[in-house]
Amino acid sequence: MNSVPEKAAAAGSGGTGERSAVVVRMPGTGSAPDTGSGPVSDAVRPSSTPTSLQVLRSLDSGPRGLLEPEAQERLNRFGENTLPARRPVPWPRRFLRTLRDPFTSVLLCLGLVSAVTSAWGTAAVTSVLVVVSCMLRSTEEHRADRATAALRELVATTATVLRRSGPDAVAQAREVPVAELVPGDVIRLAPGDLVPADVQLLRASGLTVHQSALTGESAPVVKHPVDSGGLRATGPGPQNEPDDPEGDFAERRLCFQGSSVVSGSGTAVVVATGADTRFAAAYDRSARRRGASAFDRSVQGISWTLIRFMLLTPPLVLMANAALRGRGLETLPFAVAVAVGLTPEMLPVIVTTALARGASLLARDHAVIVKRLPALHDLGAIDVLCLDKTGTLTQDRPVVDRALDPAGGPDPRVLHWAAVNALWTLQLADLPVPDALDEAVLDAWDQQDGPDAPPLTPAEYDAVAVLPFDPVRRLSTAVIRAPGRFGTHVLVTKGAAEAVLERCALDPEERARLGALAAREAAGGLRLLAVARTERPARLGPYTPADERGLVFLGFVTLRDALTPSAAGALAVLARRGVTVKVLTGDHPGTAARACRDLGLAPGRVVCAEEIDALSAGRLADIAGGTTVFARCTPAHKARIVDALRTSGYTTGFLGDGVNDLPALRAADVGICPRNAVDVTRETADVVLAEKDLGAIDHAITAGRRSSGNIATYLRITLSSNLGNVLAMLAAGLLLPFLPMLPAQVLVQNLCFDAAQLAFAFDRPASSVLRRPTVLRPRDFLRFITGFGLLNAAADLATFGVLALALHGSPADGQAAFHSGWFTENLLTQALVMLLLRTGRRTAQGRRGGPLRAAAAGLAVVGVLLPLTALGPLLGMTALPPLYYLLLATVLALYACALGWARNRYERNRRNS
Repeated sequence: MNSVPEKAAAAGSGGTGERSAVVVRMPGTGSAPDTGSGPVSDAVRPSSTPTSLQVLRSLDSGPRGLLEPEAQERLNRFGENTLPARRPVPWPRRFLRTLRDPFTSVLLCLGLVSAVTSAWGTAAVTSVLVVVSCMLRSTEEHRADRATAALRELVATTATVLRRSGPDAVAQAREVPVAELVPGDVIRLAPGDLVPADVQLLRASGLTVHQSALTGESAPVVKHPVDSGGLRATGPGPQNEPDDPEGDFAERRLCFQGSSVVSGSGTAVVVATGADTRFAAAYDRSARRRGASAFDRSVQGISWTLIRFMLLTPPLVLMANAALRGRGLETLPFAVAVAVGLTPEMLPVIVTTALARGASLLARDHAVIVKRLPALHDLGAIDVLCLDKTGTLTQDRPVVDRALDPAGGPDPRVLHWAAVNALWTLQLADLPVPDALDEAVLDAWDQQDGPDAPPLTPAEYDAVAVLPFDPVRRLSTAVIRAPGRFGTHVLVTKGAAEAVLERCALDPEERARLGALAAREAAGGLRLLAVARTERPARLGPYTPADERGLVFLGFVTLRDALTPSAAGALAVLARRGVTVKVLTGDHPGTAARACRDLGLAPGRVVCAEEIDALSAGRLADIAGGTTVFARCTPAHKARIVDALRTSGYTTGFLGDGVNDLPALRAADVGICPRNAVDVTRETADVVLAEKDLGAIDHAITAGRRSSGNIATYLRITLSSNLGNVLAMLAAGLLLPFLPMLPAQVLVQNLCFDAAQLAFAFDRPASSVLRRPTVLRPRDFLRFITGFGLLNAAADLATFGVLALALHGSPADGQAAFHSGWFTENLLTQALVMLLLRTGRRTAQGRRGGPLRAAAAGLAVVGVLLPLTALGPLLGMTALPPLYYLLLATVLALYACALGWARNRYERNRRNS
């Protein structure tokens, strides 16, 4: 039994070793995926291009395909034609990973210290909070993974393969599972097929493929067989693509796994399968460890701020009590309780609940799957969204823009003759699928009206013959007979501007002028079809391309990309939300700029890939922030731009759907893809949309800002309140001959406040939160909690004076009364803070904040009534005289006024900064 030669294996794997001249190196395989097409070796230059038989021999195959035993042996040798599997993360491992969250780690440390100091109640409560938070987060992410798994689709399911049962048997075409394809298999491609592996074309007839998933090219790419002699088409799209790069003829003979056949048919030999394909190589190279996201950076900053406070608090309490009161280690439980009081122990639960609730609502209402819960926060923090043009801003089809006469003026007759050509080409050429440009021309003609429209419709002509479009001639011709003119045939030709002009009867100056006109229109981002006609005496014989000479030039039909209907409105909404959209595309700069202008997005100066290559990382970071459109971008360029934006301090999202987008998806803070993206892209993305629609992204950003706004509000309120309590405790510990609050009382107070704080996860923040990105900035929090914490401490100290005045001469036990009074005041002030410092202005008014109002009311009721119940004496508290409540109401009223003034001043300064 024969085996595949090593040189053939090298062709599939992209190895860098020496290889035979007949082996085509796979572009982009074996080198970093920094370009849409890798460099082409000398082995595939026109002077040394292998023939189809040489390619087959290098793979130890033949035109009739492999023998069944050979195919089985190669399957055992090379393995199945599947991508490297992504192993699902088991739920227990996911649960353990959540323990690495900085907030959770802080709580774990506090729980251990509490257990060491025998503060078992605090240790138990802290442990329960840690477990609940980890279970919520791991369960929600596990649910998102299952939802994503339900979307997974194979690149293709079956392929048409030529196989033989024996050496002398006739080759049979049959369908086999894609996983069973091996190098050397001969397959057939037809319109609508997904290319199941990397293949070399042996024969092709009008074959075009869509490979945007790999290269980002929006237009179908013409493919040629090995024996085509290096002929290639030029012009955007199948008929007109003026900026086709030099040296891509080798790639034109290759079709890659993950691309799809648009039109035509072909026969090809498999040269690479499984992990050796360009599809898999691009995925593997992009699988680098992602840097810290915006959420990670914010969490780490706030966590380290809390850790510093907590490490300082117990030693300060111990030293102050030892120096001023002569107390020793008996104050250690109180010191630990103070540290716990400073910590927002509900933070992991609040963060996880808020994010999980937002993710569930997104999945239910908008079919958006958030695979990584912190990505929802990052969505809310996005201030730059990077995306490709095709499929997002524009649809993947052209529309007619104008019909121009030779002078450049409007002329509906040009569109008329273009429609005649398009109609009869589609009717008589028996194309596998309709040509998109022909359909665009006919759609435009159907909408044509007015006095200048020609009297005859395209269907009123009698068709005689058609010379369909092919990538060599780059034009098509319809031969028709006008009604009443039986002795004359009219040849109507349409195609690439250069191809049509060279067949027209024009003097050199006129041909140059028309070529310049075409170039100006193309530079403005338009595709061009040139239209010409001529008359010939009627004949019975067939028409050939030789008859396409001496044409009379009629004019141009210009086409542009069809805009996505919802794109303009979505761009305006994103702009109002403070999100800057940047277009990173592989298309022509004029095409990208034109689409942006049509949508109301000012393109500014377009930066091309060549300029990016010449820029240092620092200089690119300076330019990226002020540039809207980047054109001719390869995958590596997109990743560099995203990295540069993050370096400049932007929180960046990237929307992509192809393998070529993987590096940028991983470089961004949030990777976003639609559900119909290629499988590996869905695996990599953080957020999966129902459709590639900017409206869905707006919904996701809104949900992220709601969740992040609630988290930020919780942090501001809790940390400022806790800091005020800690400062008051430290002052009271120095002023009083007894502990200002017993550890059990601190624990009960924290439990009450923690239960009330759950309402933050279900709050609906003010509309102002949705108008700008929400970022948890440690410095901003530090300023807020310092100012409002000092205000809270002042209210606590005022309460000490109230207690001294109310308890003067009272028969009540001094320590128990003090503990009761401060316990009540603490819960009441925290209830006030929850209402008055909630995100947004006038938040204590209107119908907003239902859950918060209920929680604050419950907290106030517990604070007033608990010391009066039977539980009061058990906790070391007692009833208070009525004078205390009257004086406390005065203190709370003054505190509320001070909070309102400070809040308004803070918001005013924040808006001005």
